[in-house]
Amino acid sequence: MAAERLAAAGLRTVLIDEKLAWEKPCGGGVTWKAYHRYPFLQQAASHSVSATWLHADGTAPLRIDLEKPLLIFSRRELNQLLLDRAAAAGTALLANRVTGIDRDGPAWRITTRSGPAVTADFLVVATGARNPLRQVGTAWKAADSMVALGYYIPSAQAHIDLRFFAGLEGYIWVFPRNGHLSAGICGKQEAAAALRQRLEHYLSGCGICFKDARFYAHMLPSLAPGSWAENRLAGPGWLAVGDAAGLVDPVTGEGIYYAMRSGDLAGQLLAAGRPEEYAAAVRAEFVDDLAYAATLAQRVYLGRFCGGSNTTRLLQFVRRSRRVHGILQELFAGTISYRDLRTRIRGNFPSTLAEIAVNSFLRRMVTP
Repeated sequence: MAAERLAAAGLRTVLIDEKLAWEKPCGGGVTWKAYHRYPFLQQAASHSVSATWLHADGTAPLRIDLEKPLLIFSRRELNQLLLDRAAAAGTALLANRVTGIDRDGPAWRITTRSGPAVTADFLVVATGARNPLRQVGTAWKAADSMVALGYYIPSAQAHIDLRFFAGLEGYIWVFPRNGHLSAGICGKQEAAAALRQRLEHYLSGCGICFKDARFYAHMLPSLAPGSWAENRLAGPGWLAVGDAAGLVDPVTGEGIYYAMRSGDLAGQLLAAGRPEEYAAAVRAEFVDDLAYAATLAQRVYLGRFCGGSNTTRLLQFVRRSRRVHGILQELFAGTISYRDLRTRIRGNFPSTLAEIAVNSFLRRMVTP
């Protein structure tokens, strides 16, 4: 996204990536917020999914038919789409591994695994969560990441599955992608082996065969509340975008929109000669809200309400309350901020409880 903007503005732009288009470990769902802002995504998506099943401890599965469907991409396809757009705008694509960067006066010297060094006036760092260039991008702490692992399974289904567990800050997903299922789990403060065991137990219980399926494991940014204020988004001659800048929703783990949008903002401001405005622009648009979300994540996944886990109560409330159902639709679409979510819940809480009580009573009356 950044390279497309810069090249289209007539600036010499080189995009260096060892793998270029490759299959990444995630669900591959693109929200309405993303494809509404970037309509070319809607034109290129292989398919969309509305039917979503939510599962949690101690309550029946709940089906949600999304009013604003998720577009589903293979990450290889999405990467290739963005690379093709950058190349069409005039970006030079270089398939190589960056092994180091050094600042030599006003210019950067970028060394690669093979071939001559590349010089540049400015760096856009998009190296993901496992950023080997420690002097640029987010400075990680142990509490600022979560593990994601799973399988690419040669199977198909028409819906999305999301499974929540009491006591786990994370969840399981099963997304239908082009030619396979992406079935994975993400979680904080639980060992990778335990997460894998949870996932395999769930898949076996669903009758989804993962034997001989390709396994993956990855690290995702999940910044702790105190880390957002000191998050390193930019510096002299560089700025970071996407996972390298820690720009992932701490509640949902969603990062595609934030990666694309931060790259777009980076390209716009660099092309206009105003890179010093990047950090403030990103913070104003969504970082402040993500920082607030970090304070909610543990409450959402680990908290309890009326004797049950919050995730269990959420499904029960969605089943019985139009208000809560509507808020969940907005969360899936990306059309509500976490601060607005707090305001809505607080403002509607008494009437929502009354609605749930009435609906529960009526359901008992009509159930034989």
